[in-house]
Amino acid sequence: VQLQASGGGLVQPGGSLRLSCAASKSVFSLDAVGWYRQAPGKQRELVASITSGGSTNYVDSVKDRFTISRGSASTKNMFYLQMNSLKAEDTAVYYCHVHLVGLDFWGQGTLVTVSS
Repeated sequence: VQLQASGGGLVQPGGSLRLSCAASKSVFSLDAVGWYRQAPGKQRELVASITSGGSTNYVDSVKDRFTISRGSASTKNMFYLQMNSLKAEDTAVYYCHVHLVGLDFWGQGTLVTVSS
């Protein structure tokens, strides 16, 4: 599965961004899709994920601020991360990820910088 992430950039604290990930196949056929991030000097962490059944999971630090979603019937190869009320500590490289039959696939990272 090939993945292409986009949507990163520079945003002020309190602002919003939406990250997009384009997959080479329908995300509804995948076991799970998600977003990870890696801040400078820190380990990569899971930010949000959604299973084939639609169950979502978020790291505590982004709950009530970030929302993961999958595309519609017309954009079935897409999934997204809507990020609101961004904080400086959200600054990181964000990676889209999919899990399929025991294998993990990664997109290239997209940099999110939250700064005034």
